[in-house]
Amino acid sequence: MNAIILCGGLSTRLGDITKSVPKILLEIGGKTVLDWQLEKLKSIQTHCNSSVQEVVLAAGHLAGVLKDTVGFSRLGLELIYAIEDKRLGTGGAIKHALEYIVRPEEPTIILNGDVLTTVDLADMISRLPENGEGIILGAHVDDVASYGTLVYDKNYHLREFKEKEGIHQPGYQNGGVYIFKPSVKKYFPTQEAFSIEYDMFPKMKDLYVYESDRPWIDIGVPERLEWARGNWRVFE
Repeated sequence: MNAIILCGGLSTRLGDITKSVPKILLEIGGKTVLDWQLEKLKSIQTHCNSSVQEVVLAAGHLAGVLKDTVGFSRLGLELIYAIEDKRLGTGGAIKHALEYIVRPEEPTIILNGDVLTTVDLADMISRLPENGEGIILGAHVDDVASYGTLVYDKNYHLREFKEKEGIHQPGYQNGGVYIFKPSVKKYFPTQEAFSIEYDMFPKMKDLYVYESDRPWIDIGVPERLEWARGNWRVFE
């Protein structure tokens, strides 16, 4: 099993908070976001036959700070840096990072670098259908107004990814955790920079949703970061 953490964004919504510190190195409950995510990836080995030994960090903004601070191993995992020299978007970052994985014939789990969740990644891996090309975390939130939502059938087969509609209601949205089989590469457009949500998901025929009501948050805006710092124990 390969693993990629997307941590190359500019983090403009956090303002001065991430002016000199990469978002993934922000501390929550005495640990960096990176440490929270690496611990989640290590837990896979405990609960299923798959395991993660190396993690590719898809870095861009403040990549040098990240590399100097963290180095090439952490929590027993080898770290590999896929540094972007320009903004590639979510899809372009994944395309670029996949060039650095060690086991291209195996599936790859991908985490957005601003997500905290208690989702059981081993169980998510087990729910990817044999004929499926990938599975997306469908994380439940009380208010989906500021998120892109997922439309799927009773078999959890993704039918549509909806853009942010601004409708204040509970729902399941793209939780920023993906597991892709190697076959997804055929959906990559030729350009370097593109969106995974809008340029790839609509083309993929066998993409599934892992529906979860377990605690989830992205810390990409100050108020959610503050909430996570005050309620970090729910993610233990």
